Formats: sequence, C-alpha cells, structure tokens
Amino acid sequence: MLIAVTSKDGKEINQHFGHAERFLIYSVEDGQAKLVDERGVERYCSFDPDHPLRAHLLKSISVAIADCRAVVTAQIGEHPKGELERLGLEVFAISGPIKMTLVELAKIL
Repeated sequence: MLIAVTSKDGKEINQHFGHAERFLIYSVEDGQAKLVDERGVERYCSFDPDHPLRAHLLKSISVAIADCRAVVTAQIGEHPKGELERLGLEVFAISGPIKMTLVELAKIL
C-alpha cells in the first residue's frame, strides 16, 4: 500500500500538513517501508484572500496523492483533515521515525 508522508528531513514525520511543499510516498509491504516517490504540491497554508478555505489547493493535493491509502503528518487542521477524508484518504496526525511508524500503522490499515 502507498502512504503519503510530510517530513522536513526525510527521516521523521515532523511537518505540518499545511506547510508541506512535497509528499514523500512510501510503499509499505511485508513489514518494510520503502520510499518510492516524492511529489511536489503547492502549500495549503498560503494566503489567498479570494479563497480563504483553499479548497482548490486541497483538491490539487488530493489528486497528487490519490493513489495513496493514507496521509501521515505531524499536524493537520480539522478542515483539511475532514476534506481529505471526504475525498477518500485516511489521515493520521502522528510524529516519529518514518519507516518504523509506517510499518506499525500498516498493521491497522
């Protein structure tokens, strides 16, 4: 299964969803997590007076990670979390080492 992760350093889940300009895509199978892709996106937390809820950015982000089962991020607001879930993505706000955390998370997905 594919899982999208926000990370500042590529080692830890340590970035707020709204600050991410990329998602690290991991394939998690047979007790192992392997980085398979990196996908750039426009930051969700960007000032846009014409679109204060930034639904267009959420849609763009969801398209970029549509093949993923879940999004794992250090923090996420209630609005973007609800929208991503409505679009069919499971969302987890958690911190820790990427690979170990994803292997454990895969056990419950």
